[in-house]
Amino acid sequence: MEKTVSSILPSPLTFSRTNFPERFHNCFLKSRSPFSLPFYKSKLGSFVTHLHRNPKLKPERRFKFFAMAAAVASYTKEELPPSLDATAEPPALFDGTTRLYISYVCPFAQRTWIARNYKGLQDKIKLVPIDLQNRPAWYKEKVYSVNKVPSLEHNNEVKGESLDLLKYIDEHFEGPSLLPDDPEKKKFAEELLAYSDSFNVASFRDLPAKGDVSEDVEAAFNKIEESLSKFGDGPFFLGQFSAVDIAYAPFIERFQLFLAELKNYDITKGRPKLALWIEELNKINAYSQTKRDSQELIDSAKKKFGIN
Repeated sequence: MEKTVSSILPSPLTFSRTNFPERFHNCFLKSRSPFSLPFYKSKLGSFVTHLHRNPKLKPERRFKFFAMAAAVASYTKEELPPSLDATAEPPALFDGTTRLYISYVCPFAQRTWIARNYKGLQDKIKLVPIDLQNRPAWYKEKVYSVNKVPSLEHNNEVKGESLDLLKYIDEHFEGPSLLPDDPEKKKFAEELLAYSDSFNVASFRDLPAKGDVSEDVEAAFNKIEESLSKFGDGPFFLGQFSAVDIAYAPFIERFQLFLAELKNYDITKGRPKLALWIEELNKINAYSQTKRDSQELIDSAKKKFGIN
């Protein structure tokens, strides 16, 4: 059985995952809800137990070390499997295992990967990365006839389309909700999710064209800046991190790189809300662990658009 902080430490030292790390200290003092923290088969569990039982440590110092240890455990980076190409054997399909088929370089697949991570489903949804440049035949023949990523194998069925999968993962799996209960925010979320394809098309279409960025690109990023100004209770589209941020993150990540490299254009110039959004987004581990090397993405874009 996997050890957790709440299983090895006596009450009242329990913690709230949803409040970590911003309000970790309050959770430490009030101990209102349990926080199960994986120990990843390391010596961290015994180390934390030692800290808790050490009578020489004052409560404030004990808390400091405990928080550091918890942070290490909570944010241990996932070991990613290699991409499967045409020579790879298929996994044991439809055996009850939930699998998320992705590509490490596909922004659409990155959406679902972020959602999986944010909801803490690393142990419940297995990543199966596909090499899009040399796809295994069995993926189209046996898994997903559309032959695109992402797709999700769950309950002996396979579903696709990244925005649909964001909602499906949110509704069918445990973890923090990706959409708010507030009616106004929920309505705005649907509007932004519906607009995301138009935003992506406008930005991608401009990349291979010579000269400065088009008015369409300027307008698209101005709309993003305006949208980020609607709610004042946080730096994200709906105030707090949500499916909307997940939907836009992989694409804005790429457009920031591509437009700077190919057009010498800074998408954050004159857009302080967007600049803050990017800064805060990069602090979210569920997202940052899905990011690829910047030069790898730039080289891929140049190859795709035939740019030397």
